[in-house]
Amino acid sequence: MIETHPDATITDAYRIQQEQVRRWVSDGDVVKGHKVGLASKAMQQQMGVDQPDYGHLLAGMFHLEHQPISAASLLQPRVEPEIAFVLGRRLSGPGVTVADALRAVDFVVPALEIVASRITDWRISIVDTIADNASSGGVVLGSKPTLLSDVDLRLTGCSLQLGGELVATGAGAAVLGSPVNALVWLANTIGPLGIDLEPGHVVLPGSMTRAYPVSAGDTAVADMGELGTVTAVFTA
Repeated sequence: MIETHPDATITDAYRIQQEQVRRWVSDGDVVKGHKVGLASKAMQQQMGVDQPDYGHLLAGMFHLEHQPISAASLLQPRVEPEIAFVLGRRLSGPGVTVADALRAVDFVVPALEIVASRITDWRISIVDTIADNASSGGVVLGSKPTLLSDVDLRLTGCSLQLGGELVATGAGAAVLGSPVNALVWLANTIGPLGIDLEPGHVVLPGSMTRAYPVSAGDTAVADMGELGTVTAVFTA
């Protein structure tokens, strides 16, 4: 979009995103959470941006672990390993603190976010990805819930395998120092827009590694140690 509309701003991009979400909801989809994108230095460097963004997660984006996901239904898909928050209480910014965020989290699970882009060859700016709902394509959640009191998310390590080969390692501290910081950033960023994080919502705080392309026939596995593993299977 930035190539055809060079004067477009981040504010313009979020308005476009919100209009897309409004249309999806009016067509019968349901908002089930939000994602923070570009939260780690690795992702910012990969995409050539210098700040996080956010997008919406719709019910139709959620896929079951180990069940086939059609690669053909996704545009230039890539996977990112993340620690997903499942909320037990509402978070309404601005003014949300780390203490507020910790109280609001019910549990965490390992997750693989699938990012996808309608921009050719991922030649995106921050404006492009925001307008494209932060490049949200899908999400696979692991099935092992963990209480925050039982884990230090900053020290949680992750290994990402594609086709049985190790392609990346990372840790929770790569995500704004802690994934909890990304949750606070999100609540305080969308609160002034009249958007709350609701009980039961899933929040993806950002990737612990770079994003890696996937295609039909690929199996992606993220191993997060004591948090467990999560697997996404891509088919034609």
